[in-house]
Parts: sequence; C-alpha cells; structure tokens
Amino acid sequence: MSGAGVERLMLQLEIDQLNAAYAAALDEKRFDEWPGFFLEDGRYKVQARENFDRGLPLALMALESQGMMKDRVYGVTQTIYHAPYYTRHVVSPAQVLAQEGGLVRAQSHYAVFRTRPGDSSEVYNVGRYIDEIVRTEAGLKFASRLCVYDSEMVLNSLIYPI
Repeated sequence: MSGAGVERLMLQLEIDQLNAAYAAALDEKRFDEWPGFFLEDGRYKVQARENFDRGLPLALMALESQGMMKDRVYGVTQTIYHAPYYTRHVVSPAQVLAQEGGLVRAQSHYAVFRTRPGDSSEVYNVGRYIDEIVRTEAGLKFASRLCVYDSEMVLNSLIYPI
C-alpha cells in the first residue's frame, strides 16, 4: 500500500474512533462531554431526509455553537422531564469523501435504538452523519455534524442528541 493509502486508512481509523467515542458518550449519558466533540463554533443539525434531499432548510434541531450545545445539555439534564430510556448507537465505518486543506468531509451511517427500563428495545432513529472534521491540538473535532434521518416520524420527541 502506498504512503497516501496508509495515510487515508489512518484518517478513516481516527474518524471511526471519534465516532465510537461520540456514541459511547451519548449512550453512557455523559452529555456534558458532547459539546467537546465540536469546535467552539461547531454546528449540529438534525434534519429529515425529505427536507435535505429537497434543499429545504427546516430542521428538527439546529445548534450553531458549543454554547448552544451546552444549553441543550442543560435542558436535557436539568429541565426536561421525560420517561427514562437508554440509547445504543451503532455507527458504520466512515467513508472519507474529500479532504480540502485541513477540512475532512466524511459520512457514516447510524442506527439508534431506544430501550425503556423493563421494556423491549425499538429502533429510534436511523440515518447518516454528514460531517466536516478538522484536526486540532486536542485531536479531531467536528466543525459540522448533520444528522440526516430517514424516519418519517420521530418517536415521541427528540431529547438526547443523535
């Protein structure tokens, strides 16, 4: 394998590790860590596939900074009352789409399952992550994470990040 091939494979592995750490933080309810996966001005958006495919801007959730993400974490952990449930993220290996300067564009597919204590598991949300990632001194960070979900209906409401 050429040097460029090894470099691309190592980048994919780093992105896969970023996705694994991201999923573990959410599944283990370490929500205070979630904004730290993003740049200070990082963007996080959850959008229906139909709107994405049609170029429509409406999204279920659109956060435009770590500050907005921290506000969301506060809401999730301190003010929103809901029946408890657990999530489990299953994320595919990353597909590196492009590299432009220090910006990497990548895509991964995800499935999030939800389990309520004492109940069976159900598919909660399925879709793909479309990411813009940059390398920082602290490792890879999301400049942008767009969660394009395939489901036409979101069960109950979206509380925890996808």
